Amino acid sequence: MTDDQQTFYYLFVSLAIGLLIGVERGWKERGLGEGERVAGVRTYGLIGLLGGGSALLAGYLGPLALGLAFIGVAGVLTAVYVANLRRDQDVGITSLVAGLLTFVFGALAATGELAVAAAFAVMTTLVLGYKPQLHRWVGALEGDELHAGLKLLLISVVLLPILPNRGFGPWQALNPYQIWWLVVLIAAISFVGYFAIKIGGASKGVVFTGLFGGLASSTAVTLHFSRMGGRSAAMRPILAIGILLACGTMFPRMLLLAGVLNRQLLQLLLAPAAVMTLLIYATVLFYHWSMTHKRVDAEAPLKNPLELAAAMKFGLLLALIMLLGKTLQTWFGDAGVLALAAASGVADVDAITLSLARMSQDELALQVAGFGIIIAAAVNSLVKATMAAVIGGRVIGLRVGLPLLVAAVSGLLIAWLMI
Repeated sequence: MTDDQQTFYYLFVSLAIGLLIGVERGWKERGLGEGERVAGVRTYGLIGLLGGGSALLAGYLGPLALGLAFIGVAGVLTAVYVANLRRDQDVGITSLVAGLLTFVFGALAATGELAVAAAFAVMTTLVLGYKPQLHRWVGALEGDELHAGLKLLLISVVLLPILPNRGFGPWQALNPYQIWWLVVLIAAISFVGYFAIKIGGASKGVVFTGLFGGLASSTAVTLHFSRMGGRSAAMRPILAIGILLACGTMFPRMLLLAGVLNRQLLQLLLAPAAVMTLLIYATVLFYHWSMTHKRVDAEAPLKNPLELAAAMKFGLLLALIMLLGKTLQTWFGDAGVLALAAASGVADVDAITLSLARMSQDELALQVAGFGIIIAAAVNSLVKATMAAVIGGRVIGLRVGLPLLVAAVSGLLIAWLMI
């Protein structure tokens, strides 16, 4: 592409961005007469083109040219807005801001940042178009929910990035970043589960949280749903389904992590992991079929959108397990790998899966790595079964514990015979 063709292309994208935002604004304000709007479709298109042209001129005249052009556009749009206010026609400041963003996106496109400019133009258009829904969601928010969301942002966006991502303590076993990341993960799952159940109702919310929460941490989902089951007897059958969905999702995730690092390891793990998954999902289907004619009218105990205290306690438990696992590995050497896998499986499967998969590429035998991962998965399943029984009560304990026990024993047996 020649320089002239590239320039035409950049300016065309700048114009298209302006027209995109202009179509949404024009449709939203279609009931207003001529001169009663801050800008129309053509004006937004020209603002985007002006931003692109100003950015190109800034390459010859300096960045001041772009700044002056932006100030000029802001002044004109503000003047139109003030004129409408004087005529008692309050069209809102949203269109004014949209015009300024159109200029900025057009300038970004002309500087070669086409993907960024186009992506954020689409996102801006979506935000503008979903005004009623956004206002309805904000109006439905309660004070505790808003504060919970802010706390989640604090512990994830503010605190997590500043924690050191390296080992501390004996044998460098404690990594603050990894431990806090799991605390954030557990808190986020409880937060998502709260709104999933509030929006989708008891049955749909629990299934959604169990299935997708299991992609992140089935242990966290089990902990959260078991606590809910301890507070609401009527919710226990559907909560058991959510826990089993999360536990069953753990095995495909484990295969994915291992396969990315070592395809040969994936072949060893495929049969035992597939059997464990099928056993759990078959139980889920049976429970769902048995509840088909039963209506779940119970309301979830939506008391706390962000159970941060429980997440931090779990983080402390994880730190203890990480230290214990490193101690076993140091004391027993290569023979401690399987003991380490069992100890790690108490709290997490992903960490030991990644570690053994990496080790199997070099110094660790493939069979030992594969059997260690299955041991971790089996131990983790048994821990979740115990957690469900102790925290959630006898009903959840039986519904969750028996399938997880059968799956763990079956997986270990198949792994022993094959690996």
